[in-house]
Amino acid sequence: MAEKIRVIITGALGRMGLETAKAIAGDEDMQLVGLVDIRAKGEKLSQLSELKELDVKIENDLDRVIEKTRPQAMIDFTNPQAVFNNARTALKNKITCVIGTTGLNEVELRQLEKLAVDNRTGLAIIPNFAIGAVLMMKFAREAAQYFPDVEIIELHHDQKMDAPSGTAIKTAELINESRSSRAPRNIREYEKIAGCRGGNVDQVRIHSIRLPGLIAHQEVIFGGAGQTLKIRHDSMDRAGFMPGVVMVVKKMMNRPGLVYGMENLL
Repeated sequence: MAEKIRVIITGALGRMGLETAKAIAGDEDMQLVGLVDIRAKGEKLSQLSELKELDVKIENDLDRVIEKTRPQAMIDFTNPQAVFNNARTALKNKITCVIGTTGLNEVELRQLEKLAVDNRTGLAIIPNFAIGAVLMMKFAREAAQYFPDVEIIELHHDQKMDAPSGTAIKTAELINESRSSRAPRNIREYEKIAGCRGGNVDQVRIHSIRLPGLIAHQEVIFGGAGQTLKIRHDSMDRAGFMPGVVMVVKKMMNRPGLVYGMENLL
């Protein structure tokens, strides 16, 4: 019988962290050995109503958890302020990193990639773990060959800190990889309220909506002469992300270097 993959989760008290803890604990190939959250006060997951069956202590010191548990993989669902240092700590300890937190800038990404290569350790930066969202991005890239005019609307819950979402940025990048050259618009736009036309990623406009009741949603709208094409994905429950999380952890074991986007592992 193969040895189980020893996994720790950072950001364990967040909604994605709690859902991930259930998924990892329930997978026959993995063992949940540690949980980290800056808000932790020594409680165990068994004290939380969502996870009564688990008996893993939540701590607020990543270095201490690594030293105690000797994990092989770390899954991060923290925030843009914490994710870089968490990933750097894990990679220095040759722990495979699966990052679901968005907000890393290009400089940080390059530094983490170098650290992963130097330590021959896997680093996966995954803007979206939902299989349907990955397919949405793939279809958008294909459509962009025929519809160069496109805008993105992304909608998330009101607790999401960064905007636009990592999924929207990744979608815009994929679109720009494949779309034909786009003639400049023969109009001079004027924003009566600054920012109302959204952000701009190489002529792909992104509009971010944050409201209670939402989880994660995105619509890619293409426009052409006399027609439009809309590609939309909706996540109604965080459980929908979990098959992707589990798959990425397993595929990243013994795979050194950076993987950016789950489509590269499908």
